[in-house]
Amino acid sequence: MLPDNDRRKKQAKDSQFVIRIQKADRDAFVELCEALDTSAAREIRRFIRAFTEEHGITSAHDAETTDPTEKKPKKKKAKRTGKA
Repeated sequence: MLPDNDRRKKQAKDSQFVIRIQKADRDAFVELCEALDTSAAREIRRFIRAFTEEHGITSAHDAETTDPTEKKPKKKKAKRTGKA
């Protein structure tokens, strides 16, 4: 397990995502997050990770290097020789 300082450095957030939504939607979302003892940012990050994984991107590095519209090659099955 990484020491706390190393873990924070490795997981540092280095980007922002600004969106425009209705104030009532934002307020309801933030209020619900607080009631569930979580943060709005944490839940949005969780959604983004789940959404990208659902579409075949499994990490931040993959998101930069993988085209999500590109079809993944099918794995080839091992050939059986018939010998025991």
